[in-house]
Amino acid sequence: MVTTIRDVARASGVSIATVSRALAGSTIVAPGTRERVRRAAAELGYQPNRAARQLVTGRGQAIGLVLPDLQNTFYASVAKGMQRRVRAAGLSAMIADTDEDTGAEREVLDQLAAVVDRLVLASPRVSDGDLRDLAGRCAVVLINRELPGLASVVGDNADGIRQSVTHLLALGHRRIGYAGGPATSWSDARRRDGLALLDLAGGQEIVDLGSFRASQAGGVAAADLAIAAGVSAVIAFNDQLALGVLGRLAERRVPVPEQISVVGFDDVPVARLLAPPLTTVAVPTIEIGERAAGLLVDPPTGAAEPPQIVLDVELQVRRSSAPPARIG
Repeated sequence: MVTTIRDVARASGVSIATVSRALAGSTIVAPGTRERVRRAAAELGYQPNRAARQLVTGRGQAIGLVLPDLQNTFYASVAKGMQRRVRAAGLSAMIADTDEDTGAEREVLDQLAAVVDRLVLASPRVSDGDLRDLAGRCAVVLINRELPGLASVVGDNADGIRQSVTHLLALGHRRIGYAGGPATSWSDARRRDGLALLDLAGGQEIVDLGSFRASQAGGVAAADLAIAAGVSAVIAFNDQLALGVLGRLAERRVPVPEQISVVGFDDVPVARLLAPPLTTVAVPTIEIGERAAGLLVDPPTGAAEPPQIVLDVELQVRRSSAPPARIG
């Protein structure tokens, strides 16, 4: 029977990740532990996978990127930015898609932590405790989530919402619906915080349409609720959701923007190609990926706390938003 790294971990009383680092000679592992792991590996006749070892040492070292949905062009763009920075450093990237499944995400993180010592996590759904445990095993940078003690790169969610609402109010909308993202989404929570900070007066109102899967299917349900609520504008959690809203409004013969204006978030490439083109908040996704990878390629030194970077966002006004047909 072939001896595996799990056998060595069990025999030496440490984690798989520690075995991987110990056999690679990582100084993160205490000398006594390294020796104990090497002795167990020798006694069991374990032969480490050279490709896996290369991932944690030397020029061929990889940085892992864990995404919730690679089909979402927001995350595809983040991945492009990350790979650009990683390749410039002569390294490589490992990319995993968890299909927005928290259980799958935990499994992927455990698997990657055993073969890489640097990870970028985009919009992670696992708990704070899981993230802190992971950070104890490898260097971690978060995207679209902040956690004290961990480095992160995010877009300014609250300001994006402020710009969207301000734009619609300036057009004369008084009853605006917000179609939120998943209830577990950190970004959605920050956008709702932004809504709570707005100073509305004179009968202006933000209507909470609920939480939805950040997909076109979620947008169908959000559009029906928007019509039922009698809003004259909808701000969608992201462009995927907004795309579903636009499609459903078209099916129900509700003209956009004449009867209902629609605003998205992210400014994915298809936003410009929709009919009508989508007003949306542009998030610098390429830069987010580059900055996150940069924190691992060239870690900052001398800082008391890991950096938490917030990047500016900007509303792109297009034809999907306009003054309402009737104000009042």
